[in-house]
Amino acid sequence: MDIFGKIKEKLSNEFIDIVEWLDYTDDTIAHRFERYQNEIKNGAKLIVREGQTAVFINEGQLADVFGPGTYDLTTQNLPILSTLKGWKYGFNSPFKAEVYFVNTHLFTDEKWGTKSPITLSDDRFGLVEIRAFGTYAFKISDAGKFIKDIVGTDSNFTNFEINEHLKSLIATRFTNTVGQANLPIELYAANTTELSDTCREVMSPEFESVGISLVKFYIENVSMPEDLKKEIFEYSRIDKLDLDKLTKFKTAKAIEAAAQNEGGTAGAGMGMGMGFVLAQQMGGMMGGNTQAAPQQAAQPSAGAVPPPMPAQTLYYYAVNGAQQGPATFEQLQSLFANRTINRDSLVWKQGMSAWTALKEVEELKSFLGGNTPPPLPGQ
Repeated sequence: MDIFGKIKEKLSNEFIDIVEWLDYTDDTIAHRFERYQNEIKNGAKLIVREGQTAVFINEGQLADVFGPGTYDLTTQNLPILSTLKGWKYGFNSPFKAEVYFVNTHLFTDEKWGTKSPITLSDDRFGLVEIRAFGTYAFKISDAGKFIKDIVGTDSNFTNFEINEHLKSLIATRFTNTVGQANLPIELYAANTTELSDTCREVMSPEFESVGISLVKFYIENVSMPEDLKKEIFEYSRIDKLDLDKLTKFKTAKAIEAAAQNEGGTAGAGMGMGMGFVLAQQMGGMMGGNTQAAPQQAAQPSAGAVPPPMPAQTLYYYAVNGAQQGPATFEQLQSLFANRTINRDSLVWKQGMSAWTALKEVEELKSFLGGNTPPPLPGQ
């Protein structure tokens, strides 16, 4: 081959373009292939790698879309562009078109969260506020639609640019979903998996409308104010515990707290009164055990009938202006001990003509502590 033949071969090879994009980033979604005046040579090779889609745009109109593979850019491989250009018998080199490469791999570990608290109505706790955050994963499912509706003329479109839009969409749809779920407030944190699946189903159609597929959606945490959380825990414990046992437990805690407040007169009196209550309860249990042996030792005579049990006195009491009860003497002691009622609380029993302050009822004065008998006559 003479020197002119070599020059001819070299020049002809230089005129063959290779249209491709090597992505060296991890956040680019769409990249426009830059050419001088967007000119592409006749017969140029298009190389689309795995995880990519190539989209041809002609004067703002969506033309041909290519998946992974290697293509010779001719009228046979560009049917839509050929129609838009009006090429009937092939085209002359060069031709103009914009080429966008779109990343179709999965974009993972994208963060979302509620910017402000969500207000919900709960049947037991009224209006409550919650916050939520988590992660999601998406991929481009329709590259042509995505370029046309989202990217526009942006030459290098990153996931940062789309994330703000997606986060706003997620927060709005999440708020609507939890509002319509109407779950008890404590179940939101316990059912994040089911709630995540429901939210993804609700959001997917809106993602698909712009060529994006919401592949995964996770709610990692649903949080609420600390005071509400404590109230829910307390409600849960009360719902599971025996109320009588809970009252005794609170009585013991109140005695312990009163015993630590040795400096205060009220604390001392409360401690004495509660100590008296506890002593009576313990004495009653011990007395019951000590009396068991004599009762077993004494054999009742044939035909003996025990006298009827004395009638138990029942008391009614007022809390926040509302009537409560009836309660036995022992129950009233426990209510006084855990400070549900106090010395000025109104009480009433059968035979009393009117409601009277607890401190004025003779048999209830033992609750107050510090009572001493009057001196003996003649002393």
